[in-house]
Amino acid sequence: MNREFSDFLSRCQQRVQQALPARLHNMGSEFSDADASNGLQTLSEASLYSLLNGGKRVRATLVYATAQALNSNSDGLDDIACAIEMIHAYSLVHDDLPAMDNDDLRRGKPTCHIAYDEATAILVGDALQARAFELLANLQGRDADTKLALIRQLSAAAGPRGMVGGQAIDLASVNQQLDLSSLQTMHQLKTGALIRVAISMSATWCQASAEQTAKLDAYGKAIGLSFQVQDDIIDIESNTETLGKTQGADIALNKPTFPALLGLSGAKALAAELHQGALAALSDFDGSADPLRALSHYIIDRQH
Repeated sequence: MNREFSDFLSRCQQRVQQALPARLHNMGSEFSDADASNGLQTLSEASLYSLLNGGKRVRATLVYATAQALNSNSDGLDDIACAIEMIHAYSLVHDDLPAMDNDDLRRGKPTCHIAYDEATAILVGDALQARAFELLANLQGRDADTKLALIRQLSAAAGPRGMVGGQAIDLASVNQQLDLSSLQTMHQLKTGALIRVAISMSATWCQASAEQTAKLDAYGKAIGLSFQVQDDIIDIESNTETLGKTQGADIALNKPTFPALLGLSGAKALAAELHQGALAALSDFDGSADPLRALSHYIIDRQH
């Protein structure tokens, strides 16, 4: 990772990390006659615990990098980045639950249901999801149609045709043999949809042309899949301490993976092919899109 991109990534991570608490701080309720904040304290703490628990912030970085590629720095980008990170955090909290992947570690720390309890973890996911859409509804600086477009995009990517649908396929695929097309479909929904929508929402907010949006989406489609391919690779090659979660969890659960289907060298070749496809999609963009180019390289080079 070159120094220029490393600095850009660090700035994006710090930007969203600083923006997130303020967008979750009000845990009182306008629906109560009395102050409800004391009763909501555990939910608030558990939500912040899950939301601020590190992470690469790839999706938030994509919001900012897409805006830069379009030579825009519009107000509202922080709210969009935070909304997507809230959806992502909710998905991880629920993904770690005993009924799902039953993980004890997330980014080197106890998962939400271990640090608190299972019921609290379920409610944290519910709360983060609802708050994400509230942020988008309250955006300022564009007309109602633009805000509606963002809500429509995120709800589609996060719902049964996207992330949730992909998770359902994933759970149904344990101990099953999937062909390459089926495996790609599962991960295009489960992982790729939220990555692609981070780009498309930023493009919508920055008023990109239809041609620009299509090319950015082609880039997003490529990196959305390469992200999961690399995840499967490092689940084999890395260790629990580096990963911050249990190494070999997918193998232990007998889940279908790209290395299991293609072999380790085949999976690495697919990741490299997807990276080249991502770069090709950006061929008409100037140097302002260099962070997007570098991010694609970072995705297939990372070790956690």
